[in-house]
Order: sequence, then C-alpha cells, then structure tokens
Amino acid sequence: MKSFFSHTTYATDEPDLPAKDKDEKRLLNDLKLTRAELEIAYSGFDNVTDPDLIDCYIYKVNAVLMRYKFLMEKAVELDIVKAADLTPLPKEE
Repeated sequence: MKSFFSHTTYATDEPDLPAKDKDEKRLLNDLKLTRAELEIAYSGFDNVTDPDLIDCYIYKVNAVLMRYKFLMEKAVELDIVKAADLTPLPKEE
C-alpha cells in the first residue's frame, strides 16, 4: 500500500472502495492538511519579530512547500490533477 504523509490508514473508513480510490482519497486529504499547515506557517512567520523565530518559520515554510510539491507531483502521477494547471480533475461516475 502506498503511503504519502498520512499518520493513519483510511482502509477501515470505507472498506468497499478500491485501493486506487483509497490512495486518491488519502492523497487529497494529505494535500488539504499540507495547505492548512502552510497557512499556519505563513501566519507564524508574519507574526514573529525575533530573528531566531523568523529563521525557524523560514525553514518551516520551505519544508512544507517541499512536501506540498511532492504531494502535487504524486497527484499528477495518479491523474488526480492536471500537470498544466494543477487543478483537481472531475470524477467520472
């Protein structure tokens, strides 16, 4: 089973879903969590004045951006988003 950055598995959440759908759901959830973490990191950076804390938030923002980039590349590989504009593709039902 593929693992991105989730700390939990979602296999027990919806046991009827195929493995690919579970991977997509996990990846989209990880992207959502990473975007929220990025907003928190930017907010922290905007609100500190101590030079050491500024450095800390710069590293945090860079780390979260790298993780977001990795997850977006995985989303492109799984055809969840388009490579050109990185927008979510509509689900075919």
